[in-house]
Amino acid sequence: MTALRRSDLDPDPLRQLDRWRSEAAEAGVDTSVVVLATAAADGQPSARMVLVKGLDDGIFRFFTNYESRKAAELAGNPLAALLFHWPGRQVRIEGTVARLPGAESDAYFDSRPPGSRLSAAVSPQSRPVESRAGLEEAVERMREQYPDGAVPRPDTWGGYRLDPHTYEFWQHDQHRMHDRFRYTSADGAWAVSRLGP
Repeated sequence: MTALRRSDLDPDPLRQLDRWRSEAAEAGVDTSVVVLATAAADGQPSARMVLVKGLDDGIFRFFTNYESRKAAELAGNPLAALLFHWPGRQVRIEGTVARLPGAESDAYFDSRPPGSRLSAAVSPQSRPVESRAGLEEAVERMREQYPDGAVPRPDTWGGYRLDPHTYEFWQHDQHRMHDRFRYTSADGAWAVSRLGP
């Protein structure tokens, strides 16, 4: 990769992200996969992979079980970070997180394949379970209850939005002179600064 210059960047970080996501997608990378990092009230961090299922108006949307570890951490500390990683590039995004309206969670849940809806409806995410067989039995009971696959969204499942206040774009250099640029929100605009590698 050639060196990344300030003049190469779009002044809007979302448009810059869209550009890099498009290039990664053209290379065959699934650009919906992102690391979500949260922290408990006591400061203990945790991270996991999630899927970004909407990116409108600069808002990142993802969905999960409201009784999961990530949801509990977000309830106590509504700050989080996302990390996209593609060959030679990464983008870090930090911001505040809030639940999506129920209607938006309903719409996304209804768009999921029946098997995904069944799994979401029976999963006690992040909590111990007896066995996989027990989960499969619960799915089968739910399937018998909703043979048409129209499983309603459980109250314990829904979406979140992350409103970014910081973006960081990183590009690999073979001599470790990586290019890093940080966008920070300032009075409705974005300030851009180069960071040391």
